[in-house]
Amino acid sequence: MPQSTAFTPEELTGRAASHVAPLPGFALQLHREVAGPFLALRAAAAREGIDLLPVSGFRDFGRQLLIWNEKCRGERPLLDRQGGPLDAAALTPDGLVDAILIWSALPGASRHHWGTDLDVIDAAALPPGYRAQLTPGEFAPGGPFERLDRWLTAHAADQGFFRPYARDRGGVQPEPWHLSHAPVAARALAALSVDVLREVLAGAGLEAQAQVLARLPALHARYVENIEPAPAVTLAAATPTSPPRPS
Repeated sequence: MPQSTAFTPEELTGRAASHVAPLPGFALQLHREVAGPFLALRAAAAREGIDLLPVSGFRDFGRQLLIWNEKCRGERPLLDRQGGPLDAAALTPDGLVDAILIWSALPGASRHHWGTDLDVIDAAALPPGYRAQLTPGEFAPGGPFERLDRWLTAHAADQGFFRPYARDRGGVQPEPWHLSHAPVAARALAALSVDVLREVLAGAGLEAQAQVLARLPALHARYVENIEPAPAVTLAAATPTSPPRPS
């Protein structure tokens, strides 16, 4: 088995892309150890008539910062836990931070920075002219991705994947479309400390920076560490498929 490489602080926080590579056939990037297991999962889904389509993979720090700042300034839709619209200007600074974190990660703290996480749909289940919205209702009974939801529950772990936001744990809202490769993501989560995150955010030009930094340990606990535990089988399910990078 190839030796796994550790994440650098820059890779952990989306400020470097040296750990990711283009996913063959798709306009996105994944961690070098995750592409093979995902393509194997996709092939298994195809054998059952499911077109497991990745719609989001690696996302860098700059992109996450833009999303965060636009939500803070009211330039991008802001939603409550039920998916209803919120007025950013009507919220307290702390309330604004909490509202954003329901649906969007702090820059530097997104699991998408690691290249281990991706959002998926079943392209074969899309009704004509329908554009997927990535809402829980699409994966619920009667939704277009109900079958995909059941299939992922049964088979995602076969290639080391799990869903970190499978249910409401009081942090990030449920995201049944969000897959994470447990063996590699566990390494990243263990390395992403409060101190690493604080150093990145202190000079990032983050809107609501004072509120975020004052509450960072609590925010890290609630929105970064507070995920669904990965089933033990996922941590040993997949073998890295590419050689390690030079240390």
